[in-house]
Amino acid sequence: MCGPSMGFLGMLKMNREIVVIGGGAAGMMAAIAAAERGAAVRLLEPNERLGKKLNITGKGRCNVTNNCTVEELLAHIPRNGKFLYSALVRFTSADAMAFLEGIGVPLKTERGNRVFPVSDCAFDVSGALKKRMEKLGVRWEHDRAVSLLVEEGAISAVQGEKKEYPAAAVILATGGVSYPGTGSTGDGYRMAAQQGHTIVEPHGSLVPLVSDDSCCEQMQGLALKNVLLSAQNEKGKTVFSEFGEMLFTHFGVSGPLVLSASAHLRDWDKHTYRLSIDLKPALSEEKLEERLLRELREQSNRNMENVLSSLLPHSMVPVMCRRLGLSPELKANSLKKEQRRALLQELKHFKLSITGSRPVAEAIVTSGGVKVGEVNPNSMESKKVRGLFFAGEILDVDAYTGGFNLQIAWSTGRAAGIAAAEIKGEGEL
Repeated sequence: MCGPSMGFLGMLKMNREIVVIGGGAAGMMAAIAAAERGAAVRLLEPNERLGKKLNITGKGRCNVTNNCTVEELLAHIPRNGKFLYSALVRFTSADAMAFLEGIGVPLKTERGNRVFPVSDCAFDVSGALKKRMEKLGVRWEHDRAVSLLVEEGAISAVQGEKKEYPAAAVILATGGVSYPGTGSTGDGYRMAAQQGHTIVEPHGSLVPLVSDDSCCEQMQGLALKNVLLSAQNEKGKTVFSEFGEMLFTHFGVSGPLVLSASAHLRDWDKHTYRLSIDLKPALSEEKLEERLLRELREQSNRNMENVLSSLLPHSMVPVMCRRLGLSPELKANSLKKEQRRALLQELKHFKLSITGSRPVAEAIVTSGGVKVGEVNPNSMESKKVRGLFFAGEILDVDAYTGGFNLQIAWSTGRAAGIAAAEIKGEGEL
């Protein structure tokens, strides 16, 4: 270790390594980017294998990015998208796709421009990244970072549980606090805070929602396809509206639509929200009323539960009867006009009260983290500590489902790795 009297430049000459903390998508990309530019790179990861969270994304298929323009990417980043502009422009989704295919991961684009490996196997992605790191000489230490050591306002080393690692630069890519079983335990937040960084309180994004409506538990396991889900705040303003699939659970609702909606529902202590489900989005109210009248005519002597079964999933029929105050045995020809109108409204606007979200540990991504105003958007370098960089979910950025969060990981990891390699080069002058 060099002493303080040697100064920053002398310290860098002796400590030539870039240390990447975290072996997820952002960390591996950062390590690769730095190593490709000739830097000696050491990656610290306490898990038994790299890319543990990456391997479970997309239900094990790994939605690696979204095949769209930078503008479209930004439109799907509700929080601090402006901060990410530079990184996304310099390493676009097209660049990410070319990179992954270049290291041996053939890709395909599916509905919604979601990009997956042709093999539908996330392990192929993590395996290819690991192989690329090995080819570039990146050394993986099976160790957990405990703290950052700083001299004269610049990074000097990383203290691990096993030993100390001298460093010219450090890239924090430890993730957030979602899925803690994958290693996202908040270590990065703690280390960043120790160096004077502000941590925006983390909470779950892309997370199931909780409802106090008993119908959710009654319909648990029911998946609705091709519905229109909308979310309104306490003022009646629609903050989310999208077609897709959702799922009823014992605690509320989940599924792709709900996870996307959750990214728009923030500040639960200040706002209340409710969901509205259009069960027949392909039909206008007029067309649906025509169909309803036809069903009632054709089944005039049948019970309403039978009529409703032709319009709704089986498990939803008793729920709808209770909501409308209808006896399941009521004959279709006895249904009053006002009851028919009420049924029509329920089919087009099936409402659910939402009381909050599931714990952040159950979220796909973490919203919150290192305050982006304290980070250089071009390099991902800390404005407080020279040689400290950030990449991925540790930053206060998050996006919707569809490959956008992994694109953030690739782009910020790339930016941090390149900039860290340049810092190392300065020390070798």
